[in-house]
Amino acid sequence: MGQRLQNKIAIVFGAGSVGPGWGNGKAAATLFAREGATVVCVDVNEAAARETATIIGGEGNRAEAAACDVTRSGDIEALVEQVIAEHGRIDILHNNVGYATMGGPIEMDEEGWNRTFDLNVKGCFLTCKHVLPHMLSRRSGAIVNLSSIAAVRFMGYPYPAYHAAKAAVNSFTMGLALQYAKEGIRVNAIMPGLMNTPLIHQQISEQYADADEMVRARDAACPTGKMGTAWDIAKAALFLVSDEAAYITGVSLPVDGGLSCRAA
Repeated sequence: MGQRLQNKIAIVFGAGSVGPGWGNGKAAATLFAREGATVVCVDVNEAAARETATIIGGEGNRAEAAACDVTRSGDIEALVEQVIAEHGRIDILHNNVGYATMGGPIEMDEEGWNRTFDLNVKGCFLTCKHVLPHMLSRRSGAIVNLSSIAAVRFMGYPYPAYHAAKAAVNSFTMGLALQYAKEGIRVNAIMPGLMNTPLIHQQISEQYADADEMVRARDAACPTGKMGTAWDIAKAALFLVSDEAAYITGVSLPVDGGLSCRAA
């Protein structure tokens, strides 16, 4: 176990995994705990949050689990107040909830568009709304929002709502970073590229003949010849919330194996 987050209190929204293996939030929560943080693992699926907290506890580190829907302001407010009552502060907010809906404007209905923005953008807004006052009171805090390379380039999938939502996350991150820069609060985003996590099997696999074809195609599309993993995202998140990144704010960091550098 390291010491980079010793005695920090971290909330990770989207800390569960949608299937077997390691999702980005699950890996980030586990890595934060390994570096000394007490981690509140939050997910809309309480069982998934508890699985992550159990893994952390089994490694001898500190974690709690909670269920929360990031589109419900009252639920987030109650959770944040509970964390403050128990721990007195929140040092780290990690927003890892994301959702992609396939279909262009013709195929997608209005509900699908709204849900994509609710889960990717509104969730970040609401968690920040309720956590920021506590960070401001201490003039200290680090926030990381999960965006995507899809915010800045076409990924080959028919999901313009996702492209637009993740671009909004980048702009939201930049705006918050500058608004609160003099208040001791840093806000950054991570833009994953093509990653091999349980989420792609739930949200992307239908675009291919089968899961094996999906993995082969996505590996081949990466400059490195292989997709990244949840641990690549978790390590970037750890850096951004640690004191090592004390002079970094407003950044949308690509973690994509060079994918965003390609012209096509």
